[in-house]
Amino acid sequence: MKHALPALVFCFACSAFSQPPDTITVTHKYYSTTFSTSKHFPVVVKYWLTKKMLDCTHRVKRTDKFAPDPLLKEYTTLDKDYYKSGYDQGHNMDAYDNGCDSIGMMESFYYSNMSPQTHRLNAGVWKTLEEYTRTKAETYDSVLVWCGSVAIGKRHIGKVAVPKYCWKVIYVKKQAVVEAYSFRNNKAKVKPLSSYKVSVDSVWHLSGFRFKAD
Repeated sequence: MKHALPALVFCFACSAFSQPPDTITVTHKYYSTTFSTSKHFPVVVKYWLTKKMLDCTHRVKRTDKFAPDPLLKEYTTLDKDYYKSGYDQGHNMDAYDNGCDSIGMMESFYYSNMSPQTHRLNAGVWKTLEEYTRTKAETYDSVLVWCGSVAIGKRHIGKVAVPKYCWKVIYVKKQAVVEAYSFRNNKAKVKPLSSYKVSVDSVWHLSGFRFKAD
């Protein structure tokens, strides 16, 4: 189901509705990914998370079968790059969010949905934000999410650039509220989620993507 979003404008800061030249956008059942063919991670993953997506009697078992995206196979055959790299395959759209649908679960493990994250971030405050986002969807019916990563510097695992920052912006439709979060992708001690809350404009400046609530 498509949702109208009259109150929220999403555009690229460099020029409205343009796309960075080294990226390809593809759409799967529950998310779209704008994937960098030079960095080999998604710069933006966009999806709606609804109460209905989380409400099912029998949940699909988590597969943990990381795989190339068949629509981007040339760029997402990345098992060897992540293997013993010291970084997690960090989901942008969480696998748990797809637990009511076998196709969604499978597609959530495509490398077009992954960014290299430290385990402390992935299993820590990033997971906390995923849980918080689900609570919002369950309470207010639907949440629109954008998340992505920003690489600064030359650190790589194989051909995959390691992000210095990971970010997420959520729009709670019924509240007409936008929240933004930014995290350093490091092994620093995790703070409460509220410590990572930032302005939407700061994510715009960091990522090159602009989010504007009218």
